[in-house]
Amino acid sequence: MFATPAYAQAAGAAQSGSTAGAIVSLLPLVLIFVVFYFLMIRPQQKRMKDLQNAVQGVKKGDTVVTAGGLIGKVTKVDETEVEIELGTNVKVRAIKSTLAEVRPLGGGKPAND
Repeated sequence: MFATPAYAQAAGAAQSGSTAGAIVSLLPLVLIFVVFYFLMIRPQQKRMKDLQNAVQGVKKGDTVVTAGGLIGKVTKVDETEVEIELGTNVKVRAIKSTLAEVRPLGGGKPAND
């Protein structure tokens, strides 16, 4: 029922491991982080950089999609805003940072006729 001091000392000595054991136990965590970085974080950063470059380079005539899902043609570009024509005589102004996609002029697929 009671542990003698000899048993207590032996148990404590078994618990103290080497630094190599600690490194080996952390290796799977480091490996998981590396995999997440290359499969998830890095591609997302690349997509965000491409989107920011496309939004900064938006010009008159481009087709854009807003974060709200509106699709229209750019009719006017300012520093921070764009004017989008959604339909005949229907124009709205949107902030550039709310654009989710920029489709360049003439960048669409041809029709299958």
